[in-house]
Amino acid sequence: MKTVLDSLKGKLIVSCQALEHEPLHSPFIMSRMAVAAEEGGAEAIRANSVVDIAAIKQQVSLPVIGIIKRDYPDSKVFITATMKEVDELMSVGPEIIALDATARPRPGGQTLADLVVQIRARYPSLLLMADISTVEEAVTAQALGFDCVGTTLYGYTEETAGHALPENDCGFLREVLAAVTVPVIAEGNVETPELAARCLALGAHTVVVGGAITRPQQITARFVVAISR
Repeated sequence: MKTVLDSLKGKLIVSCQALEHEPLHSPFIMSRMAVAAEEGGAEAIRANSVVDIAAIKQQVSLPVIGIIKRDYPDSKVFITATMKEVDELMSVGPEIIALDATARPRPGGQTLADLVVQIRARYPSLLLMADISTVEEAVTAQALGFDCVGTTLYGYTEETAGHALPENDCGFLREVLAAVTVPVIAEGNVETPELAARCLALGAHTVVVGGAITRPQQITARFVVAISR
């Protein structure tokens, strides 16, 4: 049976997110960002929070990868960290839910394996994306039954700090692709159309672009840096 994930092969996913401290933080603005992304040819949206996803789904017919970013005092895991976030997301019906699948300790001491078992028991048809930061985490995620893995957190954990996906001609992406057979989603610091195309050429199933499209403060800063040289 063909799934939403199958339909995204070779396509672009646009991440429409703005956190509370960012200038475009607003469900309305994110929904209009999603409309712009759809008009530009995006095939799916990645979005954060129930209110943003609800607003986006009112405006576009594209599938959504849903997440909830929430801080917990006993863990550095913050992307869809517990069953609470999964239940909240399911109230707005994202087609895929992504969660932190790093090896870091989780809130309340729960293991990733236990969380996946919980999710599968309650929502057996839900597609799950593993946001990983290492090759080992990708292998573990596949073994746990995730439907796809994303390079989302490479460079954003203590173990991988200072690294970025474009390094060494996307060397990390190539390592993940060689280690797993589930679809691999290229995400994180994909700042140019050329890099997005390169990720797909290397074998990524699909590519997620966020800040380079939907965070004008970051886009502006890159222009300022280039001009000031």
